[in-house]
Amino acid sequence: MKKRRNRPSAFKTYFLYGLVITVLLMIIVSTVGRSHFNVPQKFGMDVVGKGQYVVTRIVGGIGNVWNSYIALIHVRRENKVLRDELDRAIYTNQEYREAMAENIRLHKLLQIKETHKPPTLTAQIIGRDPSLWFRTLTIDRGTSDGIEKGMPVITVEGVVGQILETSRSTSKVLLAHDPNSAVNALVQKNRVQGIVKGEGSQSYNMLYILKNADVEEGDLIVTSGLGGSFPKGIPVGTVSSVTKTKRGMFQNITVTPSVNFSQLEYLIVILQQDSLTD
Repeated sequence: MKKRRNRPSAFKTYFLYGLVITVLLMIIVSTVGRSHFNVPQKFGMDVVGKGQYVVTRIVGGIGNVWNSYIALIHVRRENKVLRDELDRAIYTNQEYREAMAENIRLHKLLQIKETHKPPTLTAQIIGRDPSLWFRTLTIDRGTSDGIEKGMPVITVEGVVGQILETSRSTSKVLLAHDPNSAVNALVQKNRVQGIVKGEGSQSYNMLYILKNADVEEGDLIVTSGLGGSFPKGIPVGTVSSVTKTKRGMFQNITVTPSVNFSQLEYLIVILQQDSLTD
């Protein structure tokens, strides 16, 4: 009902405006050619001029808004295209960096394999054991590849551990920092020998080093080659602390592993000669 009542009143308003403008235009037309305008003519000119100004501003404003809207659409499209190109470039760069990093790792592994006389085998880590009793890794090589229990496992940085269990296509590696692991080692600078035993955390204890032995923080610890497991001279870690107590014959030596066990991806298994003749 309200809409029907408003229509006549709106019509009357428009009609009144139109009538006023028509009269003013008639007055202006009737005076064309005169050199002077009277007061009504000037008033009419002012009203018409202001009306034209308002209409021009409205039309110009609408045009500017429309042009801005069209330009904004183009800008949005360009931004989307640029974002897509940037995402592709970032993804390509990440793939390139990962490929380069993997290439460097594999190249270092190849160099390590070439420096060791016994036959070696490269393996990839496919699992980690979350057990609290054993700290192990699972690799994608097994008995079908000639791997046997007890074989040493290394990487570019140094000692990783030993083969604990095997199946036909996979094997478990007992990590060197597990409390059940022990590696015959020596201090590189003076050849003082001892045993490096895992602590269960990211460190070792070096046992059976006499108090009179010259061992200092920063000394490099390497495998001694005794025991028939690890070849001689493979890095085990670096001495991080040395403590000499009044009691006992030996020093308390803590060693930081040369290997970061949380970042391992590829390993090298040092095979035994007799495992290749089966």
